[in-house]
Amino acid sequence: MSVPLSKADVDWTALRNFAALRGQLRVSLTPSCNVRCWFCHNEGDVPPPFTHLHREAKPRARELVADDYVNVLRELIGAGLRRVYFTGGEPLASKLARPVLTQLPVEGPDVSYALITNGLLVRTHQDWLATTGLDKVKVSLHYFSDDSFRAIAQTRSSVTTVLDGIEAAREMFERVELNTLIQRENAHELPDILTFALDRRMPVQFIELVDTDFNADRKTSAVGAQGIIDYLRTLTREEEVEVSGVGQGRRIFRVDGIEIDVIHRELGRHHVGQCGTCPVRARCVEGFWALRMDHAGGIQPCLLREDLRMDIRPMLAHPETIPAAVAQHVAAFTEGTL
Repeated sequence: MSVPLSKADVDWTALRNFAALRGQLRVSLTPSCNVRCWFCHNEGDVPPPFTHLHREAKPRARELVADDYVNVLRELIGAGLRRVYFTGGEPLASKLARPVLTQLPVEGPDVSYALITNGLLVRTHQDWLATTGLDKVKVSLHYFSDDSFRAIAQTRSSVTTVLDGIEAAREMFERVELNTLIQRENAHELPDILTFALDRRMPVQFIELVDTDFNADRKTSAVGAQGIIDYLRTLTREEEVEVSGVGQGRRIFRVDGIEIDVIHRELGRHHVGQCGTCPVRARCVEGFWALRMDHAGGIQPCLLREDLRMDIRPMLAHPETIPAAVAQHVAAFTEGTL
């Protein structure tokens, strides 16, 4: 391993700009999941439905232990990445969920921790989840009946378990949000999901499909956002568009004070650096809005470009060196030299 640069020799501008634009640090605790949603991208790893069909396709082996996560988080938060989202697979299916989430390393008014979950295991883990420093739980609710749950997630579980998980989260945390991927299989249920959220005063985000190699055979299931936008306009006149920051533009509605977001590709995408000449840009609807840290010790600035993944395993014994390496990586990405 080469001698790490001193902090004075590192250009921190790109990383700090990314953080200032509310870029996310998405931390995957496991690639495993208890459902097999057809559209899953698994944060860049091999998703469960693809593994189910192609047994030879395996996700990366886990390389990190709980202390690695905690130490890396402490250093990256200290370097300015203040919005942390814990993902999977299903993060609560990981044995590391409890030791990581109960040892969140940094507290502060500008530091936020969110758990993204499918809700099935929230009630099971309620006792220890209530002791964590999580600021928010975001539940994926792409279905509102057992029929659509099975069609979308390929599971025999009942949607009532997901809805109970949402109630369990609301018992523990002040902020619980929903996110819903718009698709043909649930288009008829979107008003019901919205009503469910509004009745409980929960924010909800409706999202258009992100194309990946893994979901290419189901593109006909993708549905645009115009239908839900038109419906929201019958409920409220409070509407604005946000195209600042990083990632895709969003349309924001407020119904009785509750924020409803629609991630709408027609609002444009906000790319930086290497995105300008990226070979997959034409089918990317996100841009660079998150740094993804995976359970195998990789960090990458893009969902669709595994070739941009940086291996931080050699630095785990000295986690204080990781922020500088990440800053260099992000700078090279934004300059198009990575």
